[in-house]
Amino acid sequence: MTILHTLASGSSGNAALLEQDGVCLLVDAGISCRRITAALRELGRSLEDLSGILITHTHTDHIAGMQTLLKQWDGPVFASEAAGRDLRRRLAGMEGRLSPFVLGQRFTVDGCDVDPFPTSHDAPGSAGFRIGEFGLLTDTGYVTDEAADVLSGVPLLVLEANHDVDMLRGGAYPYFLKQRILSDEGHLSNEAAARFAVQSCRDGTLEVVLAHLSKDNNTPDAALSAVSAALAVAGEAPTLSVASRDCVGPCHKVSEAVCKK
Repeated sequence: MTILHTLASGSSGNAALLEQDGVCLLVDAGISCRRITAALRELGRSLEDLSGILITHTHTDHIAGMQTLLKQWDGPVFASEAAGRDLRRRLAGMEGRLSPFVLGQRFTVDGCDVDPFPTSHDAPGSAGFRIGEFGLLTDTGYVTDEAADVLSGVPLLVLEANHDVDMLRGGAYPYFLKQRILSDEGHLSNEAAARFAVQSCRDGTLEVVLAHLSKDNNTPDAALSAVSAALAVAGEAPTLSVASRDCVGPCHKVSEAVCKK
């Protein structure tokens, strides 16, 4: 069984707790250690329950709590080789704690299979993950071929819907930042998320959680409207929701995998 709770999602911080057949994994640590421990406590868990922390990439909104976590928890941290080098450079105490993985090569955490794939983002070694029935794709300018292949038909998909293109272009961000977000190393728009959601649901995805919404260039209603409209046209009807920005999200559960592909 797969159980997922997002702890935070957005430009101010990202973290999620995944339980896969009894193995507890923290995916990213972009909020304070205090908030992470409080969220775990709310869910009846503690740092001691974690078998590992998976890091997608090293932007602050994904690792802000890591320095303190390293002092309060003694488990392994999993990051790609390039992201691991950046973590060693930026965080004291990382030596001896880091377990680097190779993008495209499966690794295991306490018997739990993790399939990492490259994303297209302006951070070294940025990655997404498929862990059994759960898949995560955020912080990518476009859906890479590797991501599409690994995530095909994953029952529970957390998918970036970062911005509404018109809101971003007409908003107050400086030109260079707009270009960064819109680039192939930026973030997925609502429309890009909608296209991939349709593709994934045709292959068997049962639930899509939209994540990493921009506070300034998107709204939950806009993201849901864009994605749900595309799914309706395609004749697909998965469970669709938006990850909570600053608090523990609801329980997302998959008890049986169904893949049409």
